[in-house]
Amino acid sequence: MPFVKNTKNKAYFSRYQVKFRRRREGRTDYRQRKRLVCQDKNKYQSPKYRLVVRFTNTQVICQIVYSLVDGDRILCQANSKELARYGLSVGLKNYAAAYCTGLLAARRLLQKVGLDDVYEGNSEVDATIVSTEYDKKKYFVDEVDEDKRPFRCLLDVGCKPTTTGHRVFGALKGAADGGLDIPHSEKRFPGFDRDSKEYDADMHRERIFGGHVGEYMEYLEEEDNQKYQEHFASFIAAEVEADGLEELYESVHEKIREDPSPSPKKDFSPDKSFKRKAKLTLDERKARVQAKKDAKNAELAADDE
Repeated sequence: MPFVKNTKNKAYFSRYQVKFRRRREGRTDYRQRKRLVCQDKNKYQSPKYRLVVRFTNTQVICQIVYSLVDGDRILCQANSKELARYGLSVGLKNYAAAYCTGLLAARRLLQKVGLDDVYEGNSEVDATIVSTEYDKKKYFVDEVDEDKRPFRCLLDVGCKPTTTGHRVFGALKGAADGGLDIPHSEKRFPGFDRDSKEYDADMHRERIFGGHVGEYMEYLEEEDNQKYQEHFASFIAAEVEADGLEELYESVHEKIREDPSPSPKKDFSPDKSFKRKAKLTLDERKARVQAKKDAKNAELAADDE
């Protein structure tokens, strides 16, 4: 029998430290978070902003977040359910919807901090990487104003795998086209070939305008109409066709740029007509239990007869 060293002994367990709760749950990558949050000391406590992109089963959520000692603070947020205001009510978690949500979050933030007129972003969606060299630094915007620098934030993908063509990069591209300064490259965008090191911007542009969705709609409609009726039921109900997807997304982009402000909150008015029933007293509860017993006994006696 070979010799096996006992590493998990009493000394090991006396020094064992349980990992953070969110690490055990697989919800936070603290190695990534530390590098996204820690700021240089020569920045004099200026916060380090992050573009947080999260996907649920029904929507895309984009937030501009900065961290303090006692937790995170959300400076601005947008989700794809708000796109119904701009004419898009279906397909709220695909690549095109992620682009629209990132664009909405970027324009809303710049409007909030007063930079929307200085940095308008890329209104012509050509899926190219925009960058500018200024004062020995690289900014991912068209032009850099001498008085006001662009708003820089870093992409926070959470625990999602950063594979080429992932929807999270659609939100990044939308925010970058919206005027935010987000460091990125074309290596993770759809259309980049890892072997040839070439980037097809037209393929990425087609993905931004929902071309892949339109192709799948046409394919299912020809090959399996029943599956098409089930899979794209919401599209059919909203009268959205494959041929009109590009025009739809173009109109959504224009409307977002016209008015990115959040919708006004509805005043909450409680229903005061509702009145909670009064609790039964002890004697009333005993009487109700006794009535149930008597009814059950009478039923059993009727069955015996």
